[in-house]
Amino acid sequence: MVFIAADKSDNSRPHELYIPIRRGQLLCQKGRSWLPLAANSIPTPDPLHRHYLGALNGEHCYALFFNDEKDFTVPEAYEWVPLRSQLGKISSELFQLAGRALQITKWYRDHQYCGVCGSPTRESESDRACVCSQCESRFYPRISPCVIGLVRRGNECLLARGVRHPEGMYSTLAGFIEPGESAEEAFAREVREEVGVEINNIRYFTSQPWPFPGQLMLAFTADYVSGDLQPDMVEIMDAQWFTADKMPLTPPRLTISGWLIDHFLQQMREKT
Repeated sequence: MVFIAADKSDNSRPHELYIPIRRGQLLCQKGRSWLPLAANSIPTPDPLHRHYLGALNGEHCYALFFNDEKDFTVPEAYEWVPLRSQLGKISSELFQLAGRALQITKWYRDHQYCGVCGSPTRESESDRACVCSQCESRFYPRISPCVIGLVRRGNECLLARGVRHPEGMYSTLAGFIEPGESAEEAFAREVREEVGVEINNIRYFTSQPWPFPGQLMLAFTADYVSGDLQPDMVEIMDAQWFTADKMPLTPPRLTISGWLIDHFLQQMREKT
């Protein structure tokens, strides 16, 4: 299964797939993992707007945006679900597709009026942008760059329990990049602010789009230098050093935090 986020170029498509979205949730068949729907299986009225997303296995995919204020019911065989509920249930390609749909419909909902002069906007014909009908200001989908990373101290890794984590779950440290910062500077600052330790040897690992609501996660690994763990007790409630044989509950493999932790565990296995 391959999702390609690209401009539509194949006009001979035999099928199209649709992702109905309302109030930030996805339409899903009850009792099943989420999937995009074929045109003949969408139990909804006409959408307010539709947005092209890309191709999934050669089939063109569209997000269908429904007015949040207009009430309507769907058959009992369907329900609206948050994307977070599908973590660990669907493939990374489907997660990326659904996340793209949510981010694009949120952009469209939030920019139907100009933030400069208040006039109605229209969609650009040349790129994905809302353009003011009066002052021509342009508004693109918002993407917020964030850093996330795993800090190592010998055979140990640093994991923390955030205020929003489920009970007992520990994850890697993360935060938003501030204006004027490089990604590496932002990660060092977040580690210092959240748990009170200094790091160096910051190395890029990978990236992941994260649609809650619109981040681009830039992942790093780094080495511990100095300092005692002192959680800030605002965003981080606890932080500890863990060895590979005594790991806590951690995020699923679908998340970039899960990738970082799996990479650390694989390195430890290779050393034994």
